[in-house]
Amino acid sequence: MKTIQQRSLAAALAATCFAGAAMAAAPMVKTPAPGYSRIMLGQFEVTPLSDGTVDLPVHELLAQDAKKTNAALAASHLKSPLETSDNAYLVNTGTKLVLIDSGAGSFFGPTLGKLVANMKSAGYKPEQVDEIYITHFHGDHVGGLVNNSAAVFPNAVVRASKAESDFWLSQANMDKAKDKDSFKGAQAALGPYVKAGRYKPFEGSVELVPGIRANPTGAHTPGHTTYLVESGGQKLLLIGDLIHVASVQMENPGVTIQFDSDQKAAAAARKKEFDAAAKGGYMIGGAHLQFPGMGYLRSEGKGYRYIPVNYTQMR
Repeated sequence: MKTIQQRSLAAALAATCFAGAAMAAAPMVKTPAPGYSRIMLGQFEVTPLSDGTVDLPVHELLAQDAKKTNAALAASHLKSPLETSDNAYLVNTGTKLVLIDSGAGSFFGPTLGKLVANMKSAGYKPEQVDEIYITHFHGDHVGGLVNNSAAVFPNAVVRASKAESDFWLSQANMDKAKDKDSFKGAQAALGPYVKAGRYKPFEGSVELVPGIRANPTGAHTPGHTTYLVESGGQKLLLIGDLIHVASVQMENPGVTIQFDSDQKAAAAARKKEFDAAAKGGYMIGGAHLQFPGMGYLRSEGKGYRYIPVNYTQMR
């Protein structure tokens, strides 16, 4: 039989072991992973930046029967409301630091507006950005330009299609629009840069800096523009809002979304740009493809297969 001392020692050891087991599991961190990635494109460094995500009721927004949308989402282990990425891209050409789109800033609530923090985590500061190219003036692409009515990027020149700014910065257009908030947002975002003489629109397809060319597509908005980044024989097409829900629209590219100002033209623009990317074998980068939103396209049936870019440690 165990003595009283032996029983007490055994109980103490058991209690110690039990306490140790209880303390072995670390507390949950409950913070997101860093929202940036990085690849080399020829001699250019490309840093995708996450502005966060937003839940979208895509079964209501896409121009097809909700049952079809829900079935396509389920096949990709997704559901609506769909947690949707909002991405921007920082391109260091070696002589210029160029940001394509700026995220939503404070325009869309607390789940977005993380671009600047992620830019700093990636090793860059807003004051280092030389130029900002905007795909279009919807709030989730221009909201990050300002904070409390002040320019977030104090040294940057902002550029976009003249057709885009002529439409959204027009008081006359806003006066006759049903959705005045979108106009107010665009004007608030661009205002400090326009006032400082640091907004410079362009017309047509033009090379803005060596290796980055603007290609206006229209359709989604009057002056929606994609940007082709090219270095060392490698290409990356930053497509803005040519697509919103990859799990639906890759297989069925004719499906449009309520945000498209010209539904028929939006589908045609997507097909034209995606056919070229698939045939040319170059990457695309999408504002609303799952972060980091970069990959390749392969034609498949009447649609496309999206192949995410391989992870790299930048060796």
